[in-house]
Amino acid sequence: MTVEWALGAVIVGVASFVHGLAGFGIGLVSLALLPLLMSPVSAVVLMTIYALVFSLGMFVPLRRELQARALALLVAGTVAGTPFGVWLLAILPASVLTRMIGATLIVIVLLEWLGVYPERVAGGRWAVGAGLLAGVAGGAVGTPGPPVVLYTAAQGWSPRAVKSTLQAFFVVNQGLILVGYWWAGLLTRPVWHATAVFLIPAALGLLGGVALFNRVDQAAFRRIVFAVLFASGVVLLVRG
Repeated sequence: MTVEWALGAVIVGVASFVHGLAGFGIGLVSLALLPLLMSPVSAVVLMTIYALVFSLGMFVPLRRELQARALALLVAGTVAGTPFGVWLLAILPASVLTRMIGATLIVIVLLEWLGVYPERVAGGRWAVGAGLLAGVAGGAVGTPGPPVVLYTAAQGWSPRAVKSTLQAFFVVNQGLILVGYWWAGLLTRPVWHATAVFLIPAALGLLGGVALFNRVDQAAFRRIVFAVLFASGVVLLVRG
């Protein structure tokens, strides 16, 4: 066991724990530090693999809670928004876009903590809009989660329904991204090696988060979601 492996295991384990608890965040948490131990590209591809597998595994026991209509609208929006996000990536510095997303998240969370962020928004346009923003953010800086998380947090759903719908969305989103990575030749032998090397700490972290999730109520879950979003916003703002 090397120091590098131990540090990587801690980072991946913590990120997986957050994902198991909140239903998102594995990439946002891990990519703050993991690129210090491996190439940024390898880190992104590695966490995309974990995100897909973990989201699928978490969705199966929650599948009956899926909000199917909302999912369809979210996916439609994200498919439409992704090309625009890729175009933004081509013309603007990624660091600028990343900091913009981070600052936006911080402002939204502060509104929640001040009691201004709505408890509920209704209407299909909100789902399409959230999916659209997720596509833009995903295509531009690889962070599609926050807009969808914010939308699900304002639907008045149970924590299980929120988590189920998020996992279904991430399965589709991350699956499409992995196909793109495969086509671009980014699913390399070092990436698969890292996937195997960190699998145990990742799995243990995920299981720990899932176990704790089963003990939280709706109010506590909402607080957890916004706390993770705030931390993610700070990471994005600082990382750039």
